[in-house]
Amino acid sequence: MGMYNLLFSAFGPQNWWPAETELEMMIGAVLTQNTSWNNVEKAIQNLKENGLLSVRGLREIPTPILAGYIRPAGYYNLKAKRLKNLIEFIEDKCNGDIHQLFSPETDIIRGGLLSVKGIGMETADSIILYGAGRPLFVVDTYTHRILARHGLIEEEAGYNDLQVFFMDNLPHEVELFKEFHALIVKTGKGFCRRRPLCSDCPLEGFGSNYETT
Repeated sequence: MGMYNLLFSAFGPQNWWPAETELEMMIGAVLTQNTSWNNVEKAIQNLKENGLLSVRGLREIPTPILAGYIRPAGYYNLKAKRLKNLIEFIEDKCNGDIHQLFSPETDIIRGGLLSVKGIGMETADSIILYGAGRPLFVVDTYTHRILARHGLIEEEAGYNDLQVFFMDNLPHEVELFKEFHALIVKTGKGFCRRRPLCSDCPLEGFGSNYETT
């Protein structure tokens, strides 16, 4: 818990993921791919103002019009198709019921989400952790960068390697996983950039000779 404690002491609770419903969270997980959260918020606000934050609303709206509403999130034509794919999956496999989607075992939920075109491991695992409330650690680019720079993983380590690293070294607690992931993102954005700001980072000096997580 060494890394977590350092980050939590520096930044405090992150209260992530900001969403009022499971569906809103899922929409945000799709829209946040390759863009900032500020842009996602603008897109979600457009959907809210037009009464589209429902399975039925997203199912019935034509894809080109949906793309226009989510334009602030970037790659809007592609993301509109991905949202449609997700909604179609919820309709076909779960009778349009989010709670039914989240009722099976975690591996089954994950396999179903990964079968949706445009839903990758990070998006699927975000939905499982923040939407379904299951203890599955979410890995992103920042996770790899921070751990590699501190000598905790090999540079060639993949998504599954990093996920196992956290799952093996942490208590399987949903709130801990949420907070840790959010703290890693904050650290990556603020300090562990392509040109890192190491001297100001709360993880300065943290390395493989410390307690791993």
